[in-house]
Amino acid sequence: MIVKFLRKSETFKGVNYNSRKVDKDKGELMLVSGFGALQGMDYLRPSDYINYLEAVSAKSSRIQFPQLHVAISCKGDSHTKHELTNIAKQWMKGMGYGEHPYIVVFHNDTDNAHVHIVSTRIDRSGKKVRDSYEHRKAYQVLNRIMGEDTREQLSNSLAEALAYRFSTRPQFAMLLEAKGYQLSLKGRNYELYKFGALQGTVPLATVEARMSVYQRDKKRITQLRAILEKYRLLHSGEVFPVSLPLPGGRAGPAYAYSSKLAEVLQKKFGVQILYHGAPGKPPYGFSVLDHSEKMVLKGKELMDIRELLIPKVDLEIQNYPTDTLDMEALKVSIPDAAPDDYKLVIAGVHTGENYTPERDVTSEKEDFHLSAIKGFSLDIADDVDDEQILGPTRRRKRKARTNTR
Repeated sequence: MIVKFLRKSETFKGVNYNSRKVDKDKGELMLVSGFGALQGMDYLRPSDYINYLEAVSAKSSRIQFPQLHVAISCKGDSHTKHELTNIAKQWMKGMGYGEHPYIVVFHNDTDNAHVHIVSTRIDRSGKKVRDSYEHRKAYQVLNRIMGEDTREQLSNSLAEALAYRFSTRPQFAMLLEAKGYQLSLKGRNYELYKFGALQGTVPLATVEARMSVYQRDKKRITQLRAILEKYRLLHSGEVFPVSLPLPGGRAGPAYAYSSKLAEVLQKKFGVQILYHGAPGKPPYGFSVLDHSEKMVLKGKELMDIRELLIPKVDLEIQNYPTDTLDMEALKVSIPDAAPDDYKLVIAGVHTGENYTPERDVTSEKEDFHLSAIKGFSLDIADDVDDEQILGPTRRRKRKARTNTR
């Protein structure tokens, strides 16, 4: 389960946001609580809820951002909308907002079922509910509601991490960081933090004992190399920034990276790519968490990072001059997965045919680019008379060729 505090607001924009979801059949109003006589009325408008929340919040003029807007999400559809609503109700009580006016709206427009809660941080006496360490408290309350023991979670996470094969300390740390923990080496122990609090420790000797039995799996490395070579021709390796969650479920800065290729490999093969690099700069390396075979690998064992980051399909013909390439070379170099129109465009470069595809070949699902051919580009400037250049076109019109190049 995840709990997330959404953007602060001086007004109650969350009410309108959730109302629009309901209007588009992407949400359902599940609970209205604490609105007094207003709840007995039919056909309430969003403005009715907003006016009530503003009236309560007006009792304190010192609070600049009175809105409380929270989302509670489960994995997939593991909980029904009614179960999530009940969890939200208990969570509001545990956080000290149980007597406040609030609404709960279920959203069905994502892969993970979730509810939104909109309320005010001001109670009826004009006092603000204390929000010190509220992100940490939010998970403490949620875990208590769900009956989850964080110590048991840590024990299970450690057992899973130590079941993997790894050769360095940072690789062990990657396994636990992937589960949301932060590690700090203190003396001869790793301290593990989650939800903003120390969850436990693991002796460094335990980690080093697991490292000592590591053996390089040459067969699996060969398999992974083949997978990378195949799928990088079909999916772009160009990286884009993503936000990593901070303790307490908050969104962190965009200092991690992912790519279309990485997403496909994790979904299809259970192979997770972790890019290494400074914020705002291209990654200088990568590691692989092979969840299928329970092992961690250095990226350089599989592929040079520069090859992995290529944003376009490499047709392996860059080293040939475009005026000497023959069709046999093209047949070998063009991937089978390339769109047919793309192959015909390339063929036209060497046969002299001015082929125009019926559709935009670059709009294909796979990311193929003409610019992968060294020295080849298309000039479609409006002031160029193509018929003065394209000899085959003029011959078809029974006109003499004007260029002799």
